[in-house]
Amino acid sequence: MNNLMWFRNDLRVADNSSLNNAINGQTVIAFYCFESTFFEYDEYGFKRTEKYRAKFLLETISQLKEELKNLNIPLFIYVGRSEDYLPKLIEHHNINNVFLQKEWTRDEELVLTKVKRKVSSTVQFNEEYDQFLFHPTDIPYANFNLIPEIFTNFRKKFEANCQVRISTSASKIMPESNLVRTNTELPQLEELGFEDFKQHNSTAFPFKGGEQEAKKRIQNYFWDSQKLAIYKKTRNGLIGVNYSSKLSAWLANGSISPRTIYWEVVRFEKEIIKNQNTYWLIFELIWRDYFKYISLKHMDKIFHLSGILQKPYDWKTDKQSLKKWINGNTKEAFVNANMRELLETGWMSNRGRQNVASFWSKELEQDWRMGAAYFESMLIDYDVHSNWGNWMYNSGVGNDPRNRKFNIKSQVERYDSAGSYQRLWLQETLF
Repeated sequence: MNNLMWFRNDLRVADNSSLNNAINGQTVIAFYCFESTFFEYDEYGFKRTEKYRAKFLLETISQLKEELKNLNIPLFIYVGRSEDYLPKLIEHHNINNVFLQKEWTRDEELVLTKVKRKVSSTVQFNEEYDQFLFHPTDIPYANFNLIPEIFTNFRKKFEANCQVRISTSASKIMPESNLVRTNTELPQLEELGFEDFKQHNSTAFPFKGGEQEAKKRIQNYFWDSQKLAIYKKTRNGLIGVNYSSKLSAWLANGSISPRTIYWEVVRFEKEIIKNQNTYWLIFELIWRDYFKYISLKHMDKIFHLSGILQKPYDWKTDKQSLKKWINGNTKEAFVNANMRELLETGWMSNRGRQNVASFWSKELEQDWRMGAAYFESMLIDYDVHSNWGNWMYNSGVGNDPRNRKFNIKSQVERYDSAGSYQRLWLQETLF
């Protein structure tokens, strides 16, 4: 059998179920497309992938190509639309089976549908849920509609009834004869529509993309510095590399699996220390799963103005307010500092994200989807489920049962009382 591995948001060799299944074939080739859909302008005027994530993605694919080469698997790389390249590749290489990660959100589904329309019905598409901590077939519910709306209920039920599957490595290396010439090259940043740029000196995310880079970060954060042992105490930090794990960017494009991180935490707990801090990283992985299950339950409602609660707020769409918010020119210095950091680095802390989202949607009462779309454009670690789920949560149309509004003044007193963070990004003496 001739197999093809279609990479999307599972850009790794280790603990990749689809790849493990694909390499059982007689021949195996791999495919990745820089999908034009995700580099176009959205309805709010934002490029759906801006330069920060684009560069991180290029670095990731570069590493993936080398990792696959070690398995004697060629990676065919294209820029454009999968429907224009993948059917021809399937036909040319007489592919019998296509293996890929299961995606269910709107645009990813549409890409797959368009490809299938151009491919013979004899070709089998094998989709695997592979971005979860708790696999969907292992959960204590008969169907996704029964998933709890409240996170605490979700977490307790899953922790009590689910086991995290063991992470795996690629089960074999293909024969050298499998490594055929691809005649495709990794594009430059300019080909994706961007000028090259230098990283900001003060960025809290000075990392590169790729599976090996994700492993290096785990080695440094867990084992070399042992910052994992104080994770809960520092995770609401604002400045520097080590206030949080920073693993979200590699998780978002699948350079590393949540299972791999989970089992590394377990090993750390056995060999170094087990405490509330180590558990809290697992807790955050469960949050990540939660938003994926919420989007599985509610599907496209996560993109609707009224959210999954179907709440009809009177939202505004003021372009001047949007411009001020994006450029960090609002009345709140703390919001401004966070927005400037995002604009100049493609990164913002979790604490910052909650504050600027609350300010945008509940203080200014602006259409929350505009904020979510801007985050989609800018964030290096953009993940469709977490981004839109968190924005709904912070905007009163999602899963927050208390519908909280952040008191920014008290947040500043708690997390930036000396004003260090605000001075760093606003470059002026505020106090």
